[in-house]
Formats: sequence, structure tokens, C-alpha cells
Amino acid sequence: MLIDHLNRRLRERDAQSLRRRRRIAEAACGPHQRVAADGRPASEAREVLAFCSNDYLGLASHPALIEALAEGARLYGAGSGASHLISGHSRAHAALEDELAKWMAPSIPGAEVLSFSTGYMANLALLTALGDADATIFADKLNHASLVDGALLAKAELHRYAHRNLQVLERQLQACTTPIRLIVSDAVFSMDGDVAELDKLLALAERFDAWLIVDDAHGFGVLGAQGRGTLAHYGLCSERLIVMGTLGKAAGLAGAFVAAHPVIIDWLLQAARAYIYTTAAPPAIAHALRASLALIGGEEGEARRRHLKSLIAALRAQLGALIAEHPRLGWRLAESSTAIQPLIVGDNAAALAVAAALDAQGLWVPAIRPPTVPVGTARLRITLSAAHTEADVQRLVQALRCAARELSCHPTSILL
Repeated sequence: MLIDHLNRRLRERDAQSLRRRRRIAEAACGPHQRVAADGRPASEAREVLAFCSNDYLGLASHPALIEALAEGARLYGAGSGASHLISGHSRAHAALEDELAKWMAPSIPGAEVLSFSTGYMANLALLTALGDADATIFADKLNHASLVDGALLAKAELHRYAHRNLQVLERQLQACTTPIRLIVSDAVFSMDGDVAELDKLLALAERFDAWLIVDDAHGFGVLGAQGRGTLAHYGLCSERLIVMGTLGKAAGLAGAFVAAHPVIIDWLLQAARAYIYTTAAPPAIAHALRASLALIGGEEGEARRRHLKSLIAALRAQLGALIAEHPRLGWRLAESSTAIQPLIVGDNAAALAVAAALDAQGLWVPAIRPPTVPVGTARLRITLSAAHTEADVQRLVQALRCAARELSCHPTSILL
């Protein structure tokens, strides 16, 4: 009965062009990859130019990080062996947390840091530990799934406000009667690439005696002075800020952290189930992350951010011209100044077809569909890395131009 039920559900997903499938990467993370279809042997892998990684600074395959990871394994072994609260909290974890606390101190005075295995776990920990029955959570409707799930699991009352609609949020805060108020927002929204108005959100938090929880997964390492993130981008400084940053994107490795007032960090240590009841990440990763922070904050990191910014400008200019050439397609480029550059196609099947057309030309650009994005806004989520070149961007635009011409001349052919 269960298998029949699930097969029906899978067929429904197929009919709506919502079925997800994996690929197998055969090489190190980078723009030029060898990939095979899931379940196929390595001998069938082929070369592709990828615009789908969150490795924004191109550090995932950096020789210094590879060596630091190997050094960490030589020093601390392959695994941690237990949770942080048993025996898994190594000197490498402690040193990383101390360094991240210094990084975040200009934005959160006296901040302490707690490290996590993933950003998803960090967000679950934050919202379930802080969102008790005395709290109300106010969440942007386009927040990442981990924030949505954390808010739903919390005991707090939940109010969602339309994306970046601060007028609605203000009215919700005015009507709130609980003693604890938690405003929760992505810093850079992962599917749109736009940046939250954190300065205005913090002003509301201060006005209504609230706390601002910021998921800076896609800003950390990329935005702000020395890549210190979206808070630094805005020049914010407040004890009311609680920041979650991930370390598997611009930092090139894995893991996450929460930076906040010391009492908040202590409470997470006592009450955050997603922290307490899981094995600590391998200490070798924490050791390598310190090398990553040195790269991000140094001259090389600054050069990589400048190059990334130039690629973003070039891509937006060229895609803008392409869209103007084919207005009947209804494509549009999201309002984003970040490395996330979504090309919104609209229809699920059309987005899949354009992605397939690019794939046929050796480009890997994922089609993102509901429920990850709202219905009618299926898109190609183009992500840029400092490891891309201008020639890579030109190749992508040329491939999209070919797909656009085919659609314009033969509107149904690309969907067949």
C-alpha cells in the first residue's frame, strides 16, 4: 500500500515537472566538472561548465585549504568520535570559535560563537531553543527552508510577513503581546539573490524591543569589509543581533556557526537539541577553516571578491541585452547584486527545457521549481564563482542566446 501510494505521488510530480534527480560529480568542486547521471558509471561522465555551486570565492579546491585539511587530519585524526558535550570538542573547534568571535565582534560587541555541523542544524537549534512559549517569531516568507522548519518546530507563535515588506512586519510587531520577539530573515535570499534591508530590520528590533536573527549563509565571505558578511556590508553593530553563518559556501569547506551575546550562546549550549545530540564535525575541518578565514580576510580574498563583482556586472549586462532581444519569452532577471543571479522563466516545464538545452551544450545550470520558489517563478539559478572567467560567462550567455532563439522561432520545439 505504501509503495503504491508513493508511486502515485511520484507520478504526480512527474506530471508537474517537479521530480528531482541527482548527478554524480567525478572531480573536485570547480567551474569545470566531470559529471555522470545518478546511477551511471564513471566511464559515462562528461565535461561540463557549472554555474550551480555556492563556492563563491572558488576556495573549495584551493591548495592551501587542501593542505590545511590534511594537516588537520594528521593532528586530530579523521573524526571527532562524539558530540561536543561528550568528548568531540577539540582544540581545533575551540580555536575556530575564538577566531570567528573576533571576526564578528565589530558587529556584535562581546560576541561568542558556537560551531555546528551544518547551517540547517544551526537554524533548527537557534529557533527551537529561543522560540519558546514566551516568544513570537516574525519571519520573511522567502526565508530558507531551515528557518521555516525551525520556526514550525518552535513552541513560539509564528507570524510570516510578505517578502521584505517592513510595513506588514511593523504592524505585526505593534500587535505582539509576548515578552520575547524574534525577527528572522535571510541576509542574502538564496533563490532570489536580493539582500534584506538589515539596517531597517535592526531599527524595528530596537524600536519594539526585539532580537534580529540573521541567516548570513550567502553573505559571509562575500559581502562587507574583508568578507565579514552582510552585517559589515551595512556597518551594523548591536547586541540585539544573532547571526548564523555557513562555512560550506564562500569559506569552501563545511559547517556553520552562530554568533551572539554570550548568554544566548550559553543557552544554546544547554538547550539546542540539534547541537547537543549530534556528533561534532571532524576537527580537521575546523582546523582547515582557520586557513580559510585567513584567505577570505587577506589580499587574496579581496582580489577574488573584486573579480566576482566584475563577473556579476558582466553577466547582468549581457543577460539584460539578451532579454531585451526576446521580450516575448517573458524571461526576467531578478534584482540581485550578489553572486546569485536567477533568470526567471516562469513555467516549470519551460525552465526544465532551457536547463536541458544548456546541458546539451555542456553547461550545468539547475532549474529551480516550486515548492522551493513560488508557483509561476520557475527559474535557472545561475551562481557565479571567483573561479569563473569572463570567457565562462560569455559561453553561458551564448548558450542561453541559442536557447532563446530556438524558443522564439519554435515555441514548442524546446519543450518536446
